[in-house]
Parts: sequence; structure tokens; C-alpha cells
Amino acid sequence: MDSSARSGSGGYPNARVWIIAGVAVAGVIVLAEAARRRRRWLRGKPSDPPESGAFCDRFELAPAPQPPPPAARQLLSGLTFAASDNFEIEGYVSGFGNPDWKRTHKAATRTAIAVTMLRNQGATCVGSTVIDELGFGVAGGNLHYGTPVNPASPSLVPGGSCSGSAVSVSAQLVDFALGTDTTGDVRIPASFCGILCFKSSHGVVSTLGTIANSQSLDTIGWFARDPRVLHCVGDVLLPAATGGLTQTRQLFFADDCFQLLQVPIQKTVNVVENAIQALPGYLPPKHINIGQYINSHVPSLKDFCEPTMGMQEGMSALKALSTVMLLLQRHEFKTNHEDWVNTVKPKLGLDISTRVLQAVNFTSDNIKSLYIVRNELRAALKNLLKDTGILVLPTTAGYPLKRNSKQRLSPGFEDRVCAFVGIAALSGCCQAVIPLGSHDDHPISLSFVGAHGSDKFLLRNVMHMYSSIKEQVVLVSKLVIAPVINNDADVDAAELLKDKGNNAFKVRQWTKAVEFYSKAIKLNDTNATYYCNRAAAYLELGRYKQAEADCDQALLLDKKNVKAYLRRGIAREVVLNYQEALQDFRHALSLEPRNKAGLSGEKRLQKKLR
Repeated sequence: MDSSARSGSGGYPNARVWIIAGVAVAGVIVLAEAARRRRRWLRGKPSDPPESGAFCDRFELAPAPQPPPPAARQLLSGLTFAASDNFEIEGYVSGFGNPDWKRTHKAATRTAIAVTMLRNQGATCVGSTVIDELGFGVAGGNLHYGTPVNPASPSLVPGGSCSGSAVSVSAQLVDFALGTDTTGDVRIPASFCGILCFKSSHGVVSTLGTIANSQSLDTIGWFARDPRVLHCVGDVLLPAATGGLTQTRQLFFADDCFQLLQVPIQKTVNVVENAIQALPGYLPPKHINIGQYINSHVPSLKDFCEPTMGMQEGMSALKALSTVMLLLQRHEFKTNHEDWVNTVKPKLGLDISTRVLQAVNFTSDNIKSLYIVRNELRAALKNLLKDTGILVLPTTAGYPLKRNSKQRLSPGFEDRVCAFVGIAALSGCCQAVIPLGSHDDHPISLSFVGAHGSDKFLLRNVMHMYSSIKEQVVLVSKLVIAPVINNDADVDAAELLKDKGNNAFKVRQWTKAVEFYSKAIKLNDTNATYYCNRAAAYLELGRYKQAEADCDQALLLDKKNVKAYLRRGIAREVVLNYQEALQDFRHALSLEPRNKAGLSGEKRLQKKLR
């Protein structure tokens, strides 16, 4: 009995061991199968992270509690947002887009004013987003964190410097996002990523708690997909005194700026004009040459204008605005961060390193002149727009680069992208960006600029126009323009019209000359000279896109047309396509090595591309 008992009692532990062993083996098999399935799942996933590389830090800052009734519901209740990596968050170290900055700075003891205001109205902050290092750059890449993936077009860069905030909104990771705009840092990525954004007037929304790049240019901006969200954020951040809708509003179209786009006006100007026709309160729009207006109303700008062959005074003024903006940025960045840069010697991407070195090595004998231009420009735009005017222009004159391009950003690309952002950046005016779809697989957007301090007026007008504009975008996308079919060309009549065009050109009747050349082309569309002559007239009228197109056609008909190369080179140079312009002048010189215009153009462009 005792033996049997001992035998039985010894069997129970063995059974338990086998059970435990069996469970362990089964667990191993389950884990192995889970791991196998995960590896297979990962192989099927795209290489980019699920958050599109938008965030550099993830955290959650809960909103302030909703006050009990009868208090009104918080304006941003239930919404999430992100802030770019130059907004201070209490307890965290803002990286300013660079690990060396993060390593050499302490955690913030306060949270940026703008973030606090949004949380007080019910919004939840869920992280910090990638920016170009130290707030420089226009492409949106970052040597350390990578380039966030542009949801609107993954093959293209997202634009910078607040690329992560724009991508987080475009990818629907948050409802809205904050950034700072110094030289287009929210407007450029909004345009490239196909979303809405608003850049506030300088000084209207507090920048306290953000890391300064250039305090005379830095402003708070925000992104959204929904115009109602864009508007609600503005209601929280903007003071009530910055205006609302008025009985009548006046739109001013910057025709000279639209001439720099490779986009039909049916997809830009006509969209807005048709949209406001269906809305009450808008006066008939006016069309102006904003470059010429600025040139005549900002006298101190003349000191920064570079004489360029074929460049009219208005275009030279817009280029000069960009120059002053960048010089002011360099001066103030140097004042703010020269000691840190020289002491830490941070590791920077090649393009950013170039900008930082330009800033810390910047010297000027007349800094005061930069501030004079800024003040004169703000006064000039206030005089033009007053309290009820809105300037309409393209957001940028350039398209996004390919995402994985190994080429450095060319001076021409940067000049084109910055050609228009300087108007609001330097003047401190407010600006809204509205996406208009795409053209040739590139995003299109328009910008609406209001006088300094008219933020709520502009924001409410954007809200008012948005639905009608989107309806027009849909209608335009369905339009098909039928090609013109030319039959029975009369060569003799065409030659006579060409001669009339030449006579009109000689007496400076450029518009009349275009009419005669156009009639000649209708009769005979295979003569390169007609297109080349019309291009010359277009250049005089400042219609550079049409001039380039005519030169393209002339060269298709006659590959050895020296004048077509020279005129296309001028057209491209004026719209800041320096590399392509240089190639045109060199083509002309290969046909006529001693051509004075070609030699002069080559020398001028080589200097610009250094």
C-alpha cells in the first residue's frame, strides 16, 4: 500500500512536467508562426513608415477640461494637432531639426503660447514634426530624420521647412498642424502637398516659445484639410480686432506673376473669377502688374535690383524682394545663433550647411536699408489693398523636385520657389493658400494676400470662397480644349501679315505686332520666323510663358534658329530658369560663336549659377 502510494504520488509531477513542456512547445510554435506572418506582412509593406516620416517625436498633451454647462463647447474639442520641431513643449527638448541642437539644449520649462491656446480650446497635441534643419530650406528634407513622404505625390518632395506638419495633415494623421513661416516655410509645403494653410500677419500671433530663425520675418502658420478647421484655429489664435467680412471686397490679380507659370489661366485665374461671380459682395476683379506697382512704390528697393537683359522693372523688383528677404534672414539668424554654430559646429546637410555659412559669414554696411524696404513694402501693400482688398497670385513659381534626386538644389529652383513668397514674408502681410488640383502631375495652388493685420477678414473670405472655388476646379478638370486645325494656308498673305507685324514692332506697338504675327501663323503654321518674331513681341509685353512656347515651336521647325535660342534663353532667365537659359545661350553660340547677345547671356548666367 505504501509502495503503491509512493508510486502513484511520483507519477503526478511527471504528468505536470509533460503538460508544461507541451504548453511551452505550443507557445514556441505560435510565436514562430506569428513571427513568420509578421515578416511576410512587413515584406508586403512599403518601405516608408506608416506615419510617412512626418514625426520626430510622439507624445500626447491632453487638452484643458471642458468647462461645465452653461459654458460653450470648446472650439477645437476632439481635434488633434502637431507642431513643428521649433515649438517648445514643457519637459521636452525642441530639436530645431538637428540632433546637435537637441543635444546641446535643455528641456523647455514652458510650452509655446500658440500650443497652449489651442489646448485651452480642446485640441490635443500628439507630437513634434520634422522640419528642415534650423528652419532653413525649401525642399523639406532632413539629413537626420529623412524626407517626409508627400501624400499628394510620393515621388516629389513635400516642401519645407515645415514639411512634417504639412505631411501629417495631408496624410490625415492629425486634423491640423502648426508651423512657423519665415521665407515660405508653411506656404511652400502646403502648395506641394495640396492642402490649405494660413500664414498670419507678422506680430499678430505670439511666437513666444518658438525658436527664432529671423524674428523680423518669423510668423505663426497652420495647415488643415478642411476650411472650417482652418477657420476655427484662426478664431482661437487671432485677436478679435483683426477684422471680418465686409459688404464689398476687391480682388487684385497679379497678372505678371501668373505669366511665370506653366499652367493655363483656365486652371488658375479663371477658376477664381468664375467662383466669385456666383458670390455676393465681390466687386469686379482688377488686374495689375504687382512687380511694377512695387517698383514704383518701394523706392529703397532700387538699390537691390540687378539689371538683367530682357527683365522688365517689375520682374526685377520681385527678384529684389527675394534678395532683401534672404539678406534680412541671414543677418538676424547670425545675430541669434552665430555663437552656437561656431562653438558646436553642428553636422548639417549640404544645402543647409551652405545657407548657415552664408548667414554666419554675412556682413553688410547698411543693415538699416533692409528694414526700410520692409516698412515701405508694408505701407505700399496697405495703400493698395486697404481694408477690403485681396491680392491673388500663385503660391510659388516652381514645381517640387523629385524626391530621390541626388542633384543639389539649383539657384534657379530656389529663386523660382521664392519669387512670390517674399511679397508677404517681407511685408509681414497675412496669406492663405488654397489647392487647385494638379497640372501635368504637379500640384497647383493659389495664394490670397491681405494687408497686414487683416487676418480675420482674409480667413473669413477664404472660408466664403472655398466651396465655389472647388466647384470651379471640378468643372475645369472636365474641359477639353479642341486643337485648331489649319487648312489652305496662303503663304503670300502670311508674309504680308508678317511684314505688318514687323512694322508694328519697330514703332513699339507690341500688342498690334502680336496680332499680325498670330494671323500669319493661322495662314501658315510651318514658318519658324513667325513664331520667333511673335516671341520677341511677347518678351516686350512681359508674357514670358508665351514667348518660350513660341520659341519651342520655332525650334521644332528650325533647329538652327539662333534668334529662337536667344529669345527662349531670355524668357527662361527672366522666370529664373537659369540652367535652361544658359543651355539656350550656349546652343546659340554653337551656331554663331561670336554672337554678342549669346556671349553676354552666357557670362551673366555663369555668374548667377556660381
